[in-house]
Amino acid sequence: MKKKIILAALLIAAGGVMTYRLVNQPPSADLPADKQMLELLSDAGCMACHLEYPELPFYASLPVAGDLVKKDHRLAYRSFDIAPMVAAIQAGEKVSEVDLAKVEKVIQDGTMPLAKYYLVHWGSSMTDTEKTMAMDWIRIARAAAYPNHLADAAFSNEPVRPLADSVAVDMRKVVLGDLLFHDVRLSIDNTVSCATCHGLNTGGVDNKRFSEGVDGNVGGVNAPTVFNAHYNFVQFWDGRAATLAAQAGGPPLNPAEMGHKSFDDICARLNEDANFKKAFAEVYPDGITEANITDAIQEFERTLTTPNSRFDKYLKGDMAALSAEEIAGYELFKKYDCATCHVGENLGGQSYELMGIKGDYFADRNMELTAEDHGRHKETKSERDMHRFKVPGLRNIALTGPYFHDGTKQTLEEAVRDMAKYEVGVNLTDEETTRLVAFLHTLTGEYKGKLLTNDNMK
Repeated sequence: MKKKIILAALLIAAGGVMTYRLVNQPPSADLPADKQMLELLSDAGCMACHLEYPELPFYASLPVAGDLVKKDHRLAYRSFDIAPMVAAIQAGEKVSEVDLAKVEKVIQDGTMPLAKYYLVHWGSSMTDTEKTMAMDWIRIARAAAYPNHLADAAFSNEPVRPLADSVAVDMRKVVLGDLLFHDVRLSIDNTVSCATCHGLNTGGVDNKRFSEGVDGNVGGVNAPTVFNAHYNFVQFWDGRAATLAAQAGGPPLNPAEMGHKSFDDICARLNEDANFKKAFAEVYPDGITEANITDAIQEFERTLTTPNSRFDKYLKGDMAALSAEEIAGYELFKKYDCATCHVGENLGGQSYELMGIKGDYFADRNMELTAEDHGRHKETKSERDMHRFKVPGLRNIALTGPYFHDGTKQTLEEAVRDMAKYEVGVNLTDEETTRLVAFLHTLTGEYKGKLLTNDNMK
């Protein structure tokens, strides 16, 4: 009897394996690579959770199972919307490097699809062959869309890249933009310039929780660094400015910042300066206008890059540039998913992400919510965008505290622990925190050939 039971079990297991192999076949090798990837994403069940309106399974209508399905879908969609990635692949366009990094990481870790999903949906778990196909596609897509020519071959497929030594600019505009960036006439009472809140000797910020504007007004959101802002896909925490020029046009007319009623007032004031008016006309034939002012500031800000950090040198092949502890910190940075959002040259600035994926940051903060806490929702009014913010770049992060949009974290240690807790669901050990912070210190770069320092942060 016992032998019959064992035999029956073996037959059932063998049948299960055969069925699994039949339903879990990799895409045809005859398909183009992009179509292979789309099929892999579909077969893995990504579209079942990571879309706004997915086709939910039949059991989503059942009392208990349905609640779990809806909960999983809400978290999955708020964490990652796969629709832009699918649309880009279908259109033959480049996929966001954040999306590439996110998909790459869950495949590496084997965390997607969830076990409870593929136990019901046979064929959704990826075989080794399918994983290899997907990872190869990601590597090729990344190399084509985001070439990493500066890095050593060993780091060519990293989700982050070294900064170039410089950016091509029109130096005539840069000179004017530099003057305007430091010109207090852009404020109504001649007390505030761009450099007041974005000091080039203080990491591109002012190291205050909230910046001070005209008439003693205090803002409601922490000022982001102006260094390397050229690499951000949008500007401001809520992404309301698509370009550096659009960003430059905001503060002069903000009543809490520079206080002017219109750019006509600013232009009139600048036109009173004969020498400045003449210099401006040599670069911009139509003279001093809002568009030309913001264009010049934008061109200057494009020069505010900080290459040649120790981490850059490491990526370029100088293995001695980082200590063992700092390298261990970088490995933790990747292990705990930091490098899925903090990608590219600026280690961030390429996507909007939810503040509090694994926990309710705002409830735990125990402070009254403000309009600035709404993040991207301020602009879109979409429920999904509530508490979603543009990911900050991490270059020179050791110099730019206090941290987060609300400026509530005074130290990198606090910020790192909170990011791990609320974004990844991990409580870091003291050793892990120390290593991650050590790595972040290697991201301080050079401006005009000199290493950035910040006396306020010492």
